[in-house]
Amino acid sequence: MATDSQTSTGAVPTERSKTGLYSWVNVVLAALLMLATLPGRTQGLGMITEPLLKDLHLDRVDYAQINLWATLLGAAFCLPTGYLVDRFGLRLVSATLTFLLGLVVWQMSSLTSGLVALFILITLTRAFGQSALSVVSITAVGKSFSKGLGLAMGVYSFLLSMFFVIAFGLVGYSVTNRGWRTAWLQIAVGLLFVITPLAFLFLKEQSKLVQSATVETSSDSDVSNPSSSMRLSEALKTPAFWIFGGGTALFALVSSGLGLFNEAVLAEHGFGKQTYFNFLMATTFIALLGQLICGWLTLHWPLRRLMGVGLGLYALALGLLPFIKTTTQLWTFAVLIGGAGGFITVMFFAVWSHAFGRAHLGRIQGVAQILTVLASASGPLLFAKCAEHYHSYNPVLFILTPGVLLLAIASWKVSLPKLAPTHDESLLIKPAV
Repeated sequence: MATDSQTSTGAVPTERSKTGLYSWVNVVLAALLMLATLPGRTQGLGMITEPLLKDLHLDRVDYAQINLWATLLGAAFCLPTGYLVDRFGLRLVSATLTFLLGLVVWQMSSLTSGLVALFILITLTRAFGQSALSVVSITAVGKSFSKGLGLAMGVYSFLLSMFFVIAFGLVGYSVTNRGWRTAWLQIAVGLLFVITPLAFLFLKEQSKLVQSATVETSSDSDVSNPSSSMRLSEALKTPAFWIFGGGTALFALVSSGLGLFNEAVLAEHGFGKQTYFNFLMATTFIALLGQLICGWLTLHWPLRRLMGVGLGLYALALGLLPFIKTTTQLWTFAVLIGGAGGFITVMFFAVWSHAFGRAHLGRIQGVAQILTVLASASGPLLFAKCAEHYHSYNPVLFILTPGVLLLAIASWKVSLPKLAPTHDESLLIKPAV
């Protein structure tokens, strides 16, 4: 009996260490999965917008219309993806989506003409990339941790920002020197032969992580204590869901419009193509610093106030953009908009499991992702229509800036819902690096 007891006791640290290792592997893979969404995101498509328009002889407004409907249709993949992750697990869903996205990007790299074909391909990149894989990536971290979720989200944000900084540099170089088709083909190869195998071989299923944690304690997580989690219908009734969802959605709307036509927006203020690529890399790196600062501040400030700060900085940046004329002003804008993006990104990643629990996390994050995708769908069209009618992007900025500021004030005041307590108080840890 004594021997059996000692063996059982000694097994607990082993199971705990294995669970911790698998969870951190999931964090790295989740960041890679978010990187895989690049060809389906506005920032990725924005890097090839100008050469693609010239190569395929497309009108700017027509291209914005294609992106609008492609994004709207692609958004329909968010909620089913959340259900599939909850039902079948992370490994199968993520590997399948990454493989399909790789095939679509490969086909897009060889496209020579045809609006219908371009519409179908962009729709699929939006569906598999911006919508579905984003849900899987964020959910992978939230479902892998009961303890230390905040630290995990901080590391996740850091990794994906570093990955995107590197990717922007490499893809920008390839687009400039070898053309957008070569750049897209290289991305397809990376998706098919690097990220897909990594996800399939090493991404740990959430159910197994929970089983391992159960060896330590049967009441360790809110997955085994559903009363500490909200259902989707309950989450939708809270002001916090709509304030945070609305704030990130408006952020996505403006970011998608700026992201897709960023080169043209900067050209309106007298800046060239190389400055655009430098600006893109710099703002991504500044966003990384913003994430680290936001993570540290969560130790001292509530999430709602940090979201308010992020949206407030974003409103200030948008108000400054129409008046930029010098390089100094441009980099001041880069600091403001990059830092604001870092704050808002951390809040979007952290708030859902923190506020609503993990039992129904896939569905809740799926709806939140739908809001951001729907908003991002309208952004490019708004900016394109504005440029067509006014020959400037400034009027749309004057209209959207007050809306961002109002949501910043609302975020500052809203309260998060209170979940039923669990035996593990660390579930309520604030997200921090």
